[in-house]
Amino acid sequence: MNAPTLTDKNLLAGLSVYLRPGVLIVLLLGFSSGLPLALSGETLRVWMADRGVDLGTIGLLTLAGLPYTLKFLWAPVVDAWDVPYLSRRLGRRRGWLVGSQLLLMGTIVFLGTRDPLSAPLMVGLAALFVAFVSATQDIVIDAFRIQSLPADEQAAGMASYVAAYRVGMLASGAGVIGFSAWLESRGLGKEAIWPIAYAVAALLVLVGLAATLMAREPASSASVDTSAETAAVRAEPLRRFFDTAKGAFVEFFRRDAALAILVFVVLFKLCDALAGAMTAPFVLSLGYTKAEYATIVKGVGLAALLVGGFAGGAVARALSLHTSLWIAAIVQMLSNLVFVWLGTQATNLWSLTVAIVVENFAGAIGTVIFVAYLSALCRNPLHTATQYALLTAFASTGRTLFSSGTGFAAQMLGWPAFFVTTALAALPALALMTWLGKRDHFRVLEAGRNSA
Repeated sequence: MNAPTLTDKNLLAGLSVYLRPGVLIVLLLGFSSGLPLALSGETLRVWMADRGVDLGTIGLLTLAGLPYTLKFLWAPVVDAWDVPYLSRRLGRRRGWLVGSQLLLMGTIVFLGTRDPLSAPLMVGLAALFVAFVSATQDIVIDAFRIQSLPADEQAAGMASYVAAYRVGMLASGAGVIGFSAWLESRGLGKEAIWPIAYAVAALLVLVGLAATLMAREPASSASVDTSAETAAVRAEPLRRFFDTAKGAFVEFFRRDAALAILVFVVLFKLCDALAGAMTAPFVLSLGYTKAEYATIVKGVGLAALLVGGFAGGAVARALSLHTSLWIAAIVQMLSNLVFVWLGTQATNLWSLTVAIVVENFAGAIGTVIFVAYLSALCRNPLHTATQYALLTAFASTGRTLFSSGTGFAAQMLGWPAFFVTTALAALPALALMTWLGKRDHFRVLEAGRNSA
């Protein structure tokens, strides 16, 4: 047997980084981060459709995701303040993680026990609470990931985080939907199955809680420092909050074309978000059952997500950031048209499988490349957490604010025209990407990535 070559050793070293404790902790936190999104989004829409709520109301409930858009407003709080008792015992980052995860479990259970028919407003408020706590957890996890991983583990940490985030979304999306269908098949009524399903989803947050308790507090954020400077900062938490926020926002908005960058962040995933908001109601309207939909999404859909994520990572490593973004944008735009095709097919699992695979594969490619772009924008280590919260908040605008009218749009246009329109929604992002490219925006980011 030949001795391992240098290439073999490099490959083994590259793979072994995914087994390092810090990367594994980030992977588990990624699952916890992705878990709540569907519970106040896709799963909630399926629940509402299953109970017979009208499409207009279902579309309006996407507004419950507004905390993901506005989270940059309170992101400096996470950097500036401690959580009473928890931060003293666990450190600032882990204290915030444990606090947000415990509160998240409670809000998920509260949402699952509301009645969408008799109290749709209360369902909306409960979903808003879930999204708020979930967005706070995201802020802390991003800061923890950036501070806890050394430079040679950052790429592996991000890849693991994105993959686990998707698995978390699938667990609370297809997993919870499929579990509710199984409960119904056992004879339980629609009023009983969803509270049970949401309670099980709340228990899954224990994965992230366990990771937090196993992790070590990042040295740079340890709250055991008793220096005079730290004591002064703690004595004036409001001053620290405003100083942190001001520094992060001023540094970002001094960049060339800062406002155009924010608009591009909003627009890049818009076509994907608009179609995704109505995918589940559309599939159910064609005559597919919840169990069939959940089985496809959970099975080959998961495989397509994982393959698409690795494909997106390979594209981002092999090509320039600008070229990668073009590929992601075009793939996302064209993938929306698969639902136009699905609507012309007889109801069969093969057609549904093709549509879900195409959509998930394209969406995963787009997400990984887009995250690489957002990470490249956060080049100042002093403001990474707050700026990343700002950018991801703006990125979620399409999923929340703009998607709120998709139910009315689908009713007015009909399904084929609706999905064609969502594909055309990618054109403004393509135009703005062309303009930013002419200003050397992507070339400057690429130079910063390569020198890091």
